[in-house]
Amino acid sequence: MSTITTLPPQAGETTHLQTESGVRRTRTLGRYIALDTGQTREVVSRPRPDGSTLVVDYKLGTLSDGRLVAHLAPDEPPENASIVGELYLADDTKGRCRSVTPEDFDLTRHAIPSPPGAHAPTAVDVLEDAEGHVYRIRELPTRGTMPELRWTRSCEPGREFGFDAVSLRDVVAVVEAYEPARTLTVQALTSAGRNLSIRRLREEFERLAGSPIVLNRALREAVQRELRLGVLSMSEIALRCGRVKRDARGNISGETSWLARRIGQMPEGGEDRPCPWIHTDVLARIARDGLCISPHEVEL
Repeated sequence: MSTITTLPPQAGETTHLQTESGVRRTRTLGRYIALDTGQTREVVSRPRPDGSTLVVDYKLGTLSDGRLVAHLAPDEPPENASIVGELYLADDTKGRCRSVTPEDFDLTRHAIPSPPGAHAPTAVDVLEDAEGHVYRIRELPTRGTMPELRWTRSCEPGREFGFDAVSLRDVVAVVEAYEPARTLTVQALTSAGRNLSIRRLREEFERLAGSPIVLNRALREAVQRELRLGVLSMSEIALRCGRVKRDARGNISGETSWLARRIGQMPEGGEDRPCPWIHTDVLARIARDGLCISPHEVEL
């Protein structure tokens, strides 16, 4: 069983996420450090448009790697979310809930019609990165006859206004998760009217779906788990993958820097941040040869 350290709950902290229908409040119920992954995680309550409430365990500050703790009915008192959060944080087995799915959220929220002459955002939800930048799909003007749908990133953390266009791949990379960005993109593509251009967004989705370059987060977590358990070392994993180096005396060891770069633990040469991507062939090699597990176990 993984040892988990609970942080001070900081209960009641509220995050305001602006939506077309007003302000949706995500309330923090507590935080903890999962020692099996080293992640700081946050338990929050998130109201749904139908009046019910989800209690979800997220990776802190990213709204990614969500795990469903509870789904509270609309007629349950608001304090029940806090009670569930307290019980969950006190449970040594926390963190083992199933992953949240798009079906857990009501993502069919309709946007308020745009005022004359304006193009209102048509995204049905928003995402945030660790720095608080807001990501959402918007209608952007073009040089052509119709606006186009694009993912955007706010220029300033926590602010909706002032943004730049980004690709779907950029959004997936920054949160290191395919969902819910992929589902939001599909919904935007299928619900767009004829007066909107979806060509670029559709191409971004198709490239992401068909690319052999995938996220390496699950592989990194698997490697880190083996290291914490003391089962393997970075050098041994690299050696198993055929990545060998020799020192001046001819002593052989594994090329740990190669492994650290592939799993997104160390930046590539000349880069400031680790790369969140890995080729599926390399992922399979590290999984099968280095960790002796199926590649499917470390694919997101």
